[in-house]
Amino acid sequence: MNCLFCKIVKKEIPAKIIYEDERVLAFEDVNPQAPAHSLVIPKKHISTSLDITAEDNELIGHMFQTANKIAQDKNIAGSGFRLVMNCNSDAGQTVFHIHLHLLGGRIMHWPPG
Repeated sequence: MNCLFCKIVKKEIPAKIIYEDERVLAFEDVNPQAPAHSLVIPKKHISTSLDITAEDNELIGHMFQTANKIAQDKNIAGSGFRLVMNCNSDAGQTVFHIHLHLLGGRIMHWPPG
């Protein structure tokens, strides 16, 4: 498999890791779109949100809990932050390994894009 995020999980490609446990990994986005922009990924390869199964429910919940913890650690939880998961190319997904974008540190406008 030639998945960029799987290579980051395996430490074959460097990343600025900010959190890791047995199920997820979080790191800083290399092309930040906000003052705080981190990615939370499962260590299990899941290509898109369409590939999430019932057996992944706990893992997906853990991804959101991890994003909340990082938002608190970055002191952006109180003012607000955005969590985004794109699905497929037209939505902006460029790496086909699900990931939550955690964006904050500025006012988020609506609609987003």
